[in-house]
Amino acid sequence: MKNVGYYNGEIGEIEKMMVPMNDRAMYFGDGVYDATYAANRKIFEADAHIERFFNSFQALEMPFKMTREELKAELQKCVDLMDSDGEVMVYWQCTRGTGMRNHLFPTDGKPANLLITVREVPLVNLTKPMKVILVEDTRFLHCNIKTLNLIPSVMAYQRAKEAGCEEAIFHRGERVTECAHSNVHILKDGVFRTAPTDNLILPGITRKHLLKICDKAGIPYVEEAFTVDDLYTADEIIISSAGTLGVGVCELEGKKVGGKDPALLRKLQEEAVKDFYQETGYRLSVLEP
Repeated sequence: MKNVGYYNGEIGEIEKMMVPMNDRAMYFGDGVYDATYAANRKIFEADAHIERFFNSFQALEMPFKMTREELKAELQKCVDLMDSDGEVMVYWQCTRGTGMRNHLFPTDGKPANLLITVREVPLVNLTKPMKVILVEDTRFLHCNIKTLNLIPSVMAYQRAKEAGCEEAIFHRGERVTECAHSNVHILKDGVFRTAPTDNLILPGITRKHLLKICDKAGIPYVEEAFTVDDLYTADEIIISSAGTLGVGVCELEGKKVGGKDPALLRKLQEEAVKDFYQETGYRLSVLEP
């Protein structure tokens, strides 16, 4: 298949799949999701993403009944149906159920709805630094839960694109939190700095992976809040997500930033790409110009 759509066990091409009008995602965005990449039909860091997914739906008391292994098997089934064995994005979400619009949880005892999509999406080229903007973070106080409620992120990313940029960095006052759909970190004096995993940021799997790389490579790191001013004075600003294994930033609000420690940034990128190959057997070209 050129792409794969899945809804509660029914499978077809995404464009041909239909979701019930009464799915609670339609009325309330009442669901959670996660996403990662696969290559060579092997899902990268599947267990870590599935664990975060379980943490999200449990936090919202959703009646998802599959075990971790059952969900992993369904994701793999969808990946295996793809014509491509190259880079594909694997996305999945569950919603609280289906029923007439009512703020109260459904009482019919039915399990959550599960939706999966798989489609070809290349990972971000790490040799091309990003231009970014700043956006005041007005989201709710549960950013650690990966919910479907993404309107502030949608609006921020739209503003970034309109400004000729690739990402928007959120901040609450002076504190930097994360991006519209990524985590953000800085390098300063050889130290990797990243925000703590409190309720103001999503605990990114790639963020966690970069910390493991720091441990392995002997790179010091701290998990503490940093400020907008710290972005401007950082040696490097790094954006990371499932599809962005760690790309630098060259421009912030139209001002040149970063570019002061390219060797350390490159080391982190090379280690991330190496880990992807070791798990999937697929050689990424994201470090090639």
